[in-house]
Amino acid sequence: MLFLSFLLALLISLLAWRANALSESGALAATLLGTLIFGLGGWPWAVLLLLFFFTSSALTRAGAARKSGLSEKFAKGGRRDALQVLANGGIAGLCVLAHLFWPQASWPWVGFAASLAAVNADTWATELGVLASRPPRRLTTWQIVEKGTSGGVTLEGTLSALLGAALISLFAVFVAPFPEARSPFAFSWITLTGLAGAMIDSLLGDTFQAIYYCPNCRKQTERHPRHTCGAPTFYVRGLRWLDNDIVNLLCGLSAALLGILLFLRW
Repeated sequence: MLFLSFLLALLISLLAWRANALSESGALAATLLGTLIFGLGGWPWAVLLLLFFFTSSALTRAGAARKSGLSEKFAKGGRRDALQVLANGGIAGLCVLAHLFWPQASWPWVGFAASLAAVNADTWATELGVLASRPPRRLTTWQIVEKGTSGGVTLEGTLSALLGAALISLFAVFVAPFPEARSPFAFSWITLTGLAGAMIDSLLGDTFQAIYYCPNCRKQTERHPRHTCGAPTFYVRGLRWLDNDIVNLLCGLSAALLGILLFLRW
């Protein structure tokens, strides 16, 4: 079973690499993560991971022409590398490992679904929010900022985040391997914790994520040590170690913990 899972994960990763959705390191990380989740979890767990991967990759390409001028804002491009793959799927992988040790418990499944709902919500908000007609606002001060600014939110982006979380939650309820996770209540809490994780991502991006400045372009950016123009970037604010990959990891972690706590409480 594990070998077949490896072959399936390898095939999907290679196709994603050929489609420029993954870099070489990203394809390797996706193969390892996919093997872990497919092999130890089985098809219900694989369905949610594939749903996140394919929808997020498709949305990255949606409206590419309108997004082309925003790449200078983001730390990395559209091809996900190993750190991006692990930042988005690492918490899900840990939940599958927890399932290995507690196979009769349903809380690892809830954490798994909630973490993927959160990173899917964040991806949908980022990819569709930048297409909004109105400029985003900072989550903490409500000040208008440029499109693509870390921590900026829009109505369209927030609604997209809600839909992204709800999609994962809907499938999680239908394919759940545990009866107690197949209920309208389960759908509600996975959706809401997924949205909460995406909002935590925006809050961290607005407050503690490291932001830099390009003196050549006169713009703030997540990119360091060099901007897309090739000029060196200089630290402006935030925690130097808190980059976008760590923020994404915390997005999934916060949703997983919140989902598990809600599940165990009710």
